[in-house]
Amino acid sequence: MPLLIIDDLGMRKLPLTAAEELLEIIMRRYERASTLLTSNRPIEDWGKLLGDTAAVSAMLDRLLHHGHVLKCGPRSWRTKTELPSTEPQSLNGTRRTDGVRL
Repeated sequence: MPLLIIDDLGMRKLPLTAAEELLEIIMRRYERASTLLTSNRPIEDWGKLLGDTAAVSAMLDRLLHHGHVLKCGPRSWRTKTELPSTEPQSLNGTRRTDGVRL
């Protein structure tokens, strides 16, 4: 598989073997295929999150060797594009009072 995407690591409770299994996946893909991993948890917390700091350290060593870390900040990208007004408006600028957008 050319690209593996692991999205939202740490959003749900993980099994006790998660660190070992994730390390195995990363080791098999290391320098062979691309892996994209997203998480709302800082990298420093992954040892505690996965329950095995040695396995996480080995995994991060391989991920970060040729990898890039992109930090998006504390706010969600979904909430950064808020509408300026909470009043419903049509596309031509006239306001509606029934909540329907024109």
